Amino acid sequence: QARERDSLAGMSGRHLFAPVVRRGAAAVRNASATRRFASNVSASTDIEHLYAGGLLTGFRKAYCGPLPPSYTVDEALTKLPPTKVTSLSNGMRVATEKTPGESVCVGVFIKSGSRYETAESNGSAHFLEHMFFKGSKNKSQGQLELEIENMGCRLNAYTSREQTVYYANVLKEDTNKAVDVLAEMLLNSTFDPAAIEREKNTILQEMEVVERVEEEVVFDNLHYTAYQTSPLGRTILGPEENIKNMTRDHIVNYIQANYVAPRMVVVAAGNVDHDAFAAQVAKAFAATPEQPTGPSVIQEQAPAWFTGSDIRVRDDEMGLAHVATAFEALEYDHPDSFATMVMQAMLGSFDSSMPSAIHSSSQMTSVLAGYNSREYPLVQSAMAFNTQYSDTGLLGVYYVTETDKVMEAQWSVMKEFQNLCHNADDHQVEVAKTQLKATMVNQLDSGLSQVCEDIGRQMLNYGRRMSLAETFARIDAVDSPTIRRVAMELCNDKCIALSAKGGTSTLPDYNWLRRHTWSLRY
Repeated sequence: QARERDSLAGMSGRHLFAPVVRRGAAAVRNASATRRFASNVSASTDIEHLYAGGLLTGFRKAYCGPLPPSYTVDEALTKLPPTKVTSLSNGMRVATEKTPGESVCVGVFIKSGSRYETAESNGSAHFLEHMFFKGSKNKSQGQLELEIENMGCRLNAYTSREQTVYYANVLKEDTNKAVDVLAEMLLNSTFDPAAIEREKNTILQEMEVVERVEEEVVFDNLHYTAYQTSPLGRTILGPEENIKNMTRDHIVNYIQANYVAPRMVVVAAGNVDHDAFAAQVAKAFAATPEQPTGPSVIQEQAPAWFTGSDIRVRDDEMGLAHVATAFEALEYDHPDSFATMVMQAMLGSFDSSMPSAIHSSSQMTSVLAGYNSREYPLVQSAMAFNTQYSDTGLLGVYYVTETDKVMEAQWSVMKEFQNLCHNADDHQVEVAKTQLKATMVNQLDSGLSQVCEDIGRQMLNYGRRMSLAETFARIDAVDSPTIRRVAMELCNDKCIALSAKGGTSTLPDYNWLRRHTWSLRY
């Protein structure tokens, strides 16, 4: 099932603090505060030179607290494998990271998702993801499946609101075959009307499964109410009516509008030669169109206007309440986006299987887990989230609890946002920064798929891949005054979006929630 991915980690590359490209509504909104990022700095540069004209110029003093004079970039981080990038003549980009081993993960990342659909075509991106596995002009579905099976290939895909990804894990000697299979699927699929009719039932069944997952429903509703005037508020699967009425024309029109070379990045992570891989991609994807065409072309991306609001699906028979509370946060290329990542780590996450959560360094986690005046857990589980898009974001907390504990749990959650505004201290911030770094490294170390995912996402989001040295430096630049400043800008006396399902009878109304976004209520 389609899931949003909101983690961010970066590795490799020689240039530290290279420019981050700003786009669209976000650029207009922040035009009054130009951010500057310097590059081409040696890792051994001393701190004064960093401020004078190197790594920290502009960025540090304008947006974060000063690093200590003894701060240096870990030499080991600068020796990690580089991410090599080639731009093809049609505008498609190819990125690789070579590491020892016997396998390779190949991925095609496309700036395409439910945000780029109309109300009538909502669901096309996800439907299309299914149809690419149903046969092409040159190979039947059975032939494709046999070729994939004979390689021992693990082929998968997912669709989010702003990205669609197809990737394959293969042995290194089958890298070219994997590229050819992906190109055959993406460029030559036939979209047989009979196969489309069969796939409708599969997707409708998937929708039924998703609707039984309370977390999925709550987050879909959260986007729906927070971005109710924007395509970003639509679901990834689309409404049932659209699925039933889906035709070959809908699918073909969506491809013509979105599957164009400049919106695509082909990535390989593992034991791969960059030049040879780029040559194979150029050959396999040579027929990729360079310009969008057809009636589904969106001339200008609709801005994601955040609306303070709530949506509640009350069902007292459920017994539990599932509640997500969010403030509008920052887009992924905003200079303060790393501060919101640290804030997410400070809020923390836990579930009832973690008895030590009561002693967590996260104040919210320890309070919800039982370190409170009543000395009992207020929730069964809680999770901070920081979802970032190209021109907006959502920072908040999702929790599950019994109906009679909702009021206390919500009060505690709202108070923690105010603690970020007024009481964030150095110790809390340093612990959260360490946890954030560990999470990033652990994700990258978990397998080639995660490395491939990280490269592709950053290439689409930033137009480049941050080195791990740069990523850690941006995290280290965040201090407690930065956290308090960013939290004040985002959370203090600001509108919120709330989504709840289940036993919500004791959940306070929106006026109560809005009043508790400022400190005098605590």
